[in-house]
Order: sequence, then structure tokens, then C-alpha cells
Amino acid sequence: MLAAVLLLFLCCLNPAAAGKLLVMPMEGSHWLSMKEVLAELSKRGHEIVVIAPETKLLIDSSSMYELKTYPVPFKEGELQQHLYSLSIQVFSEEPFLTRFINTWNHFQKSSSMFHGFCSSLLYNKEMMQYIEESKFDAVFTDPMTPCGQILALHFSLPTVFFLRGISCAIDIHAAQSPDPPSYVPRIFSRNTDHMTFAERVKNFLLAISEYFTCSMIFSPFETLASEFLRKPMTMTQILSHGSVWLKRTDFVFDYPMPIMPNMIFIGGINCAKKKPLSQVSGFLDMNICMENVVCKCYWFI
Repeated sequence: MLAAVLLLFLCCLNPAAAGKLLVMPMEGSHWLSMKEVLAELSKRGHEIVVIAPETKLLIDSSSMYELKTYPVPFKEGELQQHLYSLSIQVFSEEPFLTRFINTWNHFQKSSSMFHGFCSSLLYNKEMMQYIEESKFDAVFTDPMTPCGQILALHFSLPTVFFLRGISCAIDIHAAQSPDPPSYVPRIFSRNTDHMTFAERVKNFLLAISEYFTCSMIFSPFETLASEFLRKPMTMTQILSHGSVWLKRTDFVFDYPMPIMPNMIFIGGINCAKKKPLSQVSGFLDMNICMENVVCKCYWFI
């Protein structure tokens, strides 16, 4: 009798079906990792549409997905030059204060450029009509810029985030994870999870400074989102609606920190085609990483 009831119940269940996915990627190294995921999703039957600006660098066409582009007020050379300059700055050996100021300036310029990309998309009536009529099931996006999440909120779609991390730990705060500056090293501080008292003070002051610097960097996106969604929105509030956070990192490379259940670590996606690591050091040897075009040191970018 029980077996008959279970069989009847199973017959009423619908089989798993592939969905229609709207993808809003981030340019540069972020895209190369995301493309590996899209390849697997395509194999599983999902219909994928990638939306990108006409001024793109690495985002390319593929049989795995449909690529749709929209016009933006920037030239391709500007984007390439800026991303190259930013990658050089990340590995700079300059003093901390100099590195901090230069990095902030790069982020400010990045914010202005990607804000222009986002604004061009949100106020493109043809693209917005296409998205509305396509009836997507979810948005897959890199939250380094919140444009994908703004679209998700506008069309009431669930969001899957794909990221390494966001400046000022906005991703941590948006997911409501604990983030004590006395224990969790701030980005670019080069502190470890075993900090001296002086390093903890430095870490705490850096956490305070992040609030002001990131307010200026991300304020254009907050203004854009507030105007487009017609209600006041902060960067943290925008990203707090994400359903799943796929983080391209691992505690092998990062120090342990508190995380929420919807945060999933997929650090191995950065090195899809693996090569043996150097036995000289337990940490990733920089020379080998630079030689390995697949790994590309994207852990840090």
C-alpha cells in the first residue's frame, strides 16, 4: 500500500527542466572564469543569453550562448588600457599608502566607466523590451558592478552571483556575514589572520577608511539604481537580494572567515586546466602562475 502511494506521488512530480538564463558578465579575467561555467550550463541544456557592451575586450561569441551587445560611449582602447593598468597596480610593490591611493584612483575610474556601461543598458529601450519579452528564469552576474542585479530587481528575477570579492567587503555585508576587522584582514592590507596589535589597529582604520572611499566609488551606481528603481538604494541593499553567491576563492588561498550558507566556494574554477605547482613553496609561486596562462593569477583580481 505504501509503495503504491509513493509511486503515485512520484508520477505527479515534474521532471527537472533546463531554464533560460540572462548573463551579465564582468570584463577581463572575470569573464574567462565565468565562461567555464557557461560551457557546463550549456551542456546541461540551459538556454543562455549574454548581454555585453559593444566595447568589449574578451567577451566573445560562442555556440554555447547567444551574445547580444548594446552601444556605449567608450572606445575599446580605453577599456583595454585601463584594465592593463589596474592589473599592474594589483601586483605593485609600492609602499602601502601609495598603493592604496593608486588603487582607489583606479577603482574610481573603473566605477565611472562601468557606470557608463550600465546606464547605457538600463536606458536602452530596445534592450529592456527584449529582456522583458524573453521571460528569463534567473540572472547570472558578476556583482563587481551591480547592473545585473539592478535588472534582476527591476524584472523580479532571482540572482546567482559569480565573484572573487568586492571592494570594502560589500559582498560580505550584503550577505549579512560577520566581518570583524580584528580577525579578518582587509583587502590589499597584506595582513595575515595572525595580526599583531599594531596590525589590528591598522586593519581597523583601513576598514573605516573603506566606508568613505567606497561610498564615493559606488555612489554613482547607488544614484543610478535609485533613479531607475524609483526608491532609495545603497550598494549593500542592491546586492542583499542575491540568492546564491558563487565565490571564486578557497581557504587554501584566503584566510578563514565567517560565511553564510548561500555562499559556495568554487575556487578551482580559476584553474580549469591544472598544472603541477612548484614544490619550492607551499604558496602559489608567482613565476609559475604568470607562465600558466590558464591560472593567470586571477585569485588576486
